[in-house]
This record gives sequence, C-alpha cells and structure tokens, in this order.
Amino acid sequence: MLKNIQEWFKTQIQNTSASEEVNTIELATAVLFYEVMRADREFTELEQSSYRQQLNKHFSLSENELQTLCDMTKVKAENAVDYQQFTKVLNELFKPEQKRSILDSLWTLAYADHVLSPEEDYTIRKIADLLYIPHSQFIQSKLSVQPD
Repeated sequence: MLKNIQEWFKTQIQNTSASEEVNTIELATAVLFYEVMRADREFTELEQSSYRQQLNKHFSLSENELQTLCDMTKVKAENAVDYQQFTKVLNELFKPEQKRSILDSLWTLAYADHVLSPEEDYTIRKIADLLYIPHSQFIQSKLSVQPD
C-alpha cells in the first residue's frame, strides 16, 4: 500500500513538472494586462483596442504574433491561480523603470473606457505590490495616466 502511495506521488510530481510552462516576459505582461481588462467583467472595444496598443508599445510583434499572444493569454489567465507566477518573471528580468512602464500601461488599460472600477483599481494595486513598486510611484502613475 505504501508503495502505491509513493508511486502516485511520483506520478503527480512528474506530471506537474512536465505540464509547467515557462512564462515569457510577453506572456506574463499580457496576462497582467488581461487581468486588469477583465477585472470589471466588461470587455469594451476601447479596452480591447488599448490592450493591443499597450502590447505593441512594449513588444515588437507582428500581427500574427500579437493574435497568438492574445489567444494564449486568455487561456493562461483563466487557468491561473494567482498573479505571482507572472509578476515573478517581470521581477527577475525587469528594472524598476520597466516595471513602472508596465504599471502606466495597466492604468491606461483601466482608464480606456473612461471609468475606473473599484475592481480595476484593486487589481492594479495588487499587481503593483507584487512588482515591489513603491506606493508613491503607484499614485504618481495613476495620476499621470488619469484622464482630465
């Protein structure tokens, strides 16, 4: 019986390791953008357009690559348990000014439909905390992007 339990755990560990994918900077960023966009449960055309614009701003992607990234993002976001797996990638590879640029893009997405929902604000606050962005920069970023 003990041998059966050990075999089961061994199989589970192997399956987990094999199914874990390495998140790229592009995918991690796209998922975080997507999470802000879906936070208020409304996908307006303005938000979707802004989403693609922000991805193009940060990465040089062809139209085909952008579409593939958008498709992968939806699946990855819906299966994600938390944001940390994505912010970890950015924390390892981005400098503070690059993370601030991502934060600015998150606010741009939230304000794309000219309405900042409490859910969008909360989601961005959570992501900013996981990116180790100081609260003062969080506020500066919000104010710099906020429409008049």
